[in-house]
Amino acid sequence: MKIVFVIPDMPGGGTERVVALLANEYCRRGIKVAVLLFAGHETAYPLDERIEIVSVGNPSGGRFAARIERLRRMRRYYAENKECQIWAFSVMGAVFSVIAALGQKHFFLVSERNDPNKYDHKRIRNLAYRFADVIVCQTPDAVRQFPQGISRKAVVIPNPIDIGGLKPYTGERDKRVVAVGRLEPQKNHKLLLRAFAGFVRNHAEYILEIYGKGEQEAELKALSRTLGIEKNVRLRGFSGRVKEEINNAAMYVLSSDYEGISNSMLEAIALGIPVIATDCPIGGSSMYIEDGVNGLLVPVGEAEPMTEAMNRIADDRKFCDSISAEGRKLREQNRVEQIADRFLEERAKKTKHVSGAYN
Repeated sequence: MKIVFVIPDMPGGGTERVVALLANEYCRRGIKVAVLLFAGHETAYPLDERIEIVSVGNPSGGRFAARIERLRRMRRYYAENKECQIWAFSVMGAVFSVIAALGQKHFFLVSERNDPNKYDHKRIRNLAYRFADVIVCQTPDAVRQFPQGISRKAVVIPNPIDIGGLKPYTGERDKRVVAVGRLEPQKNHKLLLRAFAGFVRNHAEYILEIYGKGEQEAELKALSRTLGIEKNVRLRGFSGRVKEEINNAAMYVLSSDYEGISNSMLEAIALGIPVIATDCPIGGSSMYIEDGVNGLLVPVGEAEPMTEAMNRIADDRKFCDSISAEGRKLREQNRVEQIADRFLEERAKKTKHVSGAYN
């Protein structure tokens, strides 16, 4: 067996993080692993040197010729690796793989990484997903968004949690509000800035640090200036050591309009960082946060409740310590080894019914 993870690129992000964790775990077990990048060549997260990295093209920019060349290279790779199983961790990775492997016999797994309702080209996606042998969703709500022909193939497997040997911080926390996520509209960092602007009026000693990179960097800097909080805001860019850098922060805030399950949020909870998260679709936050027990849930898109949640954590040390202690209980859930096993178990179930699949 050879597992080929298909993903656009790996410049840093939640999906890329999951791929790296699973790829390294399978490689550790002696399984052949490749990561096929169809729109780039970056690998921001550490990968075992035995993992094959295959880049079949750069971003196409919508150019038809570039996409045809990408498909040609993918088809050749799949043909040369007849025993490989295709594990697509992006919608377009699934679409391209279906076309590239047409007529070939490969086990085909799709991992849906986001809210299915937010994808613009549902017909194309659904057509590709019908070729999948198994579709992995992160929450039951995600499964329910698909038509029956797809949802009957779907299983729910959450994200792995990996904090390595990092110990939860138990001392006096830095007066830092932290967030981790691409600087893109989905993450709604603008909401976070507005909420922080309300919070910092009474907590001027706090700073906000946002880890991630993306298209909205200039807009976020401009909004910080408009809100008069630019001296309290730091855009830290991508960090491969983000867990270590945020471990002693006062609080972690997820401001997304929608999510699958945020890896960084899970890791923050497990580290005992007090977490505030929008109760956003497709239900990943509410799967893990019991409001007021191990974190705080706030409405999507509303700055004032987020500000109030920040105030509560900053002003109530007893409450802060309580949710931190409850959050640390998550450490033993969803370990990488457990989630890797779940994927292999679903593969084993399905390959019994797939003609030509390699076990």
